[in-house]
Order: sequence, then structure tokens, then C-alpha cells
Amino acid sequence: MAETKQAGQGQFLTFRLEEETYALEITRVREVLDNIKITKVPKMPAFIKGVINLRGGVVPVVDLRLKFDSSETPQTVDTCIIIVESITNEEITLLGALADRVQEVIELEEADILPPPKMGAGLNTNFIRGMGKYNDEFIIILNIDKVFSTGELALVQQVSETTPPPPDTD
Repeated sequence: MAETKQAGQGQFLTFRLEEETYALEITRVREVLDNIKITKVPKMPAFIKGVINLRGGVVPVVDLRLKFDSSETPQTVDTCIIIVESITNEEITLLGALADRVQEVIELEEADILPPPKMGAGLNTNFIRGMGKYNDEFIIILNIDKVFSTGELALVQQVSETTPPPPDTD
């Protein structure tokens, strides 16, 4: 009989944004793409870079660096797009997240995941699921469902539903 995993325990995809290591639950990651052409959509917030054609479907791409009030993700040979599932109101939204580079899939035990830091009343850290301890380093584990507000996710979903797929570049 398979052992049921406790809350906080599991596998995570790690990736870099600038000098920091972040992680997402592997169950929420669909795939990782090389940095492909992103088609810009007019009048979108700066953190929504545009859309990509993923097997005939439109997937919005967001720049997590910009979302986290940092500099724009530079285009390098390591830049990639992580296709993730975000769930709001029981509805799955696919989106691409730009990352400087993907590192590896790691396994963390519950004891290796600390609660998110308390940063004071004025700062929202709800999007941080926890702080993973791995190889003497802290990894910021994101709760992808809370990185974007409901309104931002609604906008992302609207973009994917109303924008025709860009031409396939394969």
C-alpha cells in the first residue's frame, strides 16, 4: 500500500530568479520549455509578457521577476518557460512563468520546510508556501495559486480565451 504524503512533503522543481532559488510543487508543473517566441498582447500589465502557442492553445506568459518587483528577465541560453497550473475557484488556468534557469527536481521532507517569514502587517507573503532547507540554502517555495490576485488570474484567463494562438514556430 502506498504511503500517504503529509502536508508539506513532496517533490519540487527548483529554478532561479536572479540570485534566489525558488520552487514549485512538481504536481503543478506541466512542462519546461526552451525560451520560445512570445507574442506580445497590447495593453497588458508589464508582468504579462504575452502569449505562446502550446500545441494549438494560447498560454499567457508572465515574468515572475517583474511580478515580484524586480528587473525584467533577460533572454539568455538558460532562460526558460515553466508551464504551470494555477487553480482558482476550482478552475485550472495554464500559464507560463519565465525563469532565469531551471535547476533540478528535489524532494523535501516536512521537517525541511519552515513557515513563510512574517514580514510585518504591510507586506503580503501569502504567495510563499514555505522556506525549504536544502543543501545549506533556503529555497522559496511558491504557492502558485496565490502569486497572482484573483483579478490578475481572471485577466490571464481572459487573454488565453480571447487571443488567437500565435503561429507555431516549430
